[in-house]
Amino acid sequence: MPAPRTEQPLGTAESAPDFAGERWPENPIVARTWRGSHLESVHRGAWVLVDAAGAVVDGAGEWHHPVFARSSTKSLQALPLVESGAAERFAIRDDELALALASHHAEEIHVRRVCELLARLGLGLEHLQCGAQLPTDNEARRAMTLAGEKGTRAHNNCSGKHACFLALALHLGVDPARYLERDNAAQSLVRRAVEEMSGVRPGELDVAIDGCSAPTFHLPLVRLATAMARVANPEALAEPRRRACERFARVAAAHPELIGGTRQSMCTDLLRASEGRLFPKLGAEAVYVLGVRERGLGLAVKIDDGNYRAMHPLVIELCERFGFLSRDVALSLSEWRQGSLRNWAGLEVGRMEVVA
Repeated sequence: MPAPRTEQPLGTAESAPDFAGERWPENPIVARTWRGSHLESVHRGAWVLVDAAGAVVDGAGEWHHPVFARSSTKSLQALPLVESGAAERFAIRDDELALALASHHAEEIHVRRVCELLARLGLGLEHLQCGAQLPTDNEARRAMTLAGEKGTRAHNNCSGKHACFLALALHLGVDPARYLERDNAAQSLVRRAVEEMSGVRPGELDVAIDGCSAPTFHLPLVRLATAMARVANPEALAEPRRRACERFARVAAAHPELIGGTRQSMCTDLLRASEGRLFPKLGAEAVYVLGVRERGLGLAVKIDDGNYRAMHPLVIELCERFGFLSRDVALSLSEWRQGSLRNWAGLEVGRMEVVA
């Protein structure tokens, strides 16, 4: 493993573009696509690998620049559910807790569990404020479309997180109608967990509204990676947080199909391929994090243009480069490596190249 990095990240305030006062970093190209023998597209971004103390091991781009973490923080948002005793009070099972960590694809295995948990809380779909959505899973979406059915709030990929937010709100005496308000007791605990796990400094954390209407956090990429290193390697954390993180790791390893889906989920595939040694999580707009269990490391990736096409192969490349996956296992994840690009007729027309 390389020695911790001490140099400053790439890019400066003078060279970076300014968008109405919002500086965007001049990150390096991390992936590029070729059509035939010519370069067709490039993707810029940043990534950083840190230890649980927050020391940078390696990286590229401006890892100190803040990004919206989106759904990559679901494990942090679930901490108060366990720490407060709400999970124990409402007898939340491991498979239900997995949905709090998930951006699920709304297959039957996901939707049924969300509805069961809500019923046990004495609540219904009308209490979820995440919005209705068709399934992310292609087969489930096709079946509903052919049947003339519309997606419900339970089909939202964040419905598990919201059901567990409601459990926390009930436990703390928060009106379920207000469970997403930033300053209530439940969301205040969530924000504190994010602050403590990431080690953000005063002024480094901002909050906006996510696609599911829950708070989403704006923080430096390096802080996000630090939080993931600590979730996956919680030995230095105090009780009951250490036990909560250990349970999350067990839950994800035991129920990888609930974290993403039975098909077309890199989170699920990485959990299976690593036999639970990796703790991965996707975020919208091409954010990806993973904690490396028993190695004390956390990785965070952000593709500037929000394109998953570049994010997937970059994550697999970094997993192989740092020995988180063997070469054979990494090669088996061909769906996510995207080495060659094919058209609808199956002809090879180009290639994706990771250059980070």
